[in-house]
Amino acid sequence: MDLPELAAFLRSRRDRVRPRDVGLPVGPRRRVPGLRREEVAQLAGLSADYYTELERGHGVQPSDQTLAALARALRLDGDERDHLFHLADRRVPPAAHGPAAHVRPGLLSLLDQLSATPALIITDLHETLAQNGLATALFGPPPPLRGPAASRVYRWFTDLTSRELYPPEDHPHHSRVFVADLRAVTARRGRDPQVTRMVAELRRRSQEFAALWDTRDVAVRRADHKRIVHTTLGILELDCHSLLSEDGHQRLLWLTAAPGSTAASQLELLTVGGIAALG
Repeated sequence: MDLPELAAFLRSRRDRVRPRDVGLPVGPRRRVPGLRREEVAQLAGLSADYYTELERGHGVQPSDQTLAALARALRLDGDERDHLFHLADRRVPPAAHGPAAHVRPGLLSLLDQLSATPALIITDLHETLAQNGLATALFGPPPPLRGPAASRVYRWFTDLTSRELYPPEDHPHHSRVFVADLRAVTARRGRDPQVTRMVAELRRRSQEFAALWDTRDVAVRRADHKRIVHTTLGILELDCHSLLSEDGHQRLLWLTAAPGSTAASQLELLTVGGIAALG
């Protein structure tokens, strides 16, 4: 691993990204044109201390998932992303799916334009790849998980605390939608071992999932109405929209409130709070 070159490359890419490119406020006190270290860390879901150690060239061993998150936070293109992996001595090409997947540039460009509404990019297995500041303020940072647990679908049926984001009376609806969407993914990917293992594990661990899976309902999740529980603002009633990549493997999600609604006012408060937290 070439730690000094890895550190220098990270610094050079950080200096290149402007705050407005990633939906961050510029602010009058900003002394550097690019991102601060703590901002890169927050965008990548890392601790500021960990990222600082990387930029200092100390003996940190970043995982594939960490490198992928940094590539997204720093808006690296495909060649730059591969270079980052090579500097970290990761010679195996990154996976096409999962949390280490490279975000489609078109979706990432659109995400950068959606600074006034919560938005995120996920895989077809609901693994978060990137999200803007408002999505972080609404949902919290993506959990630093690997394997099946990185999927929100998997966590929904195996970790009941993941359901606290929605009111209990809405849980059956989300369960049905998750399972119908996963069945569509299973057919589209063919005999993908990642999906096959996930389905088998969910059938084993969740009677609810097994019963819903056996209904054979199928529907791609393109739009939905969500009631989201926020610890400070209460329940926000939002419409969730979805834009799929050409191959269907990634999705851009964004949430909106009806004009003049209570949720619209709540989003305005979230915007203020989110910007204050990121500034």
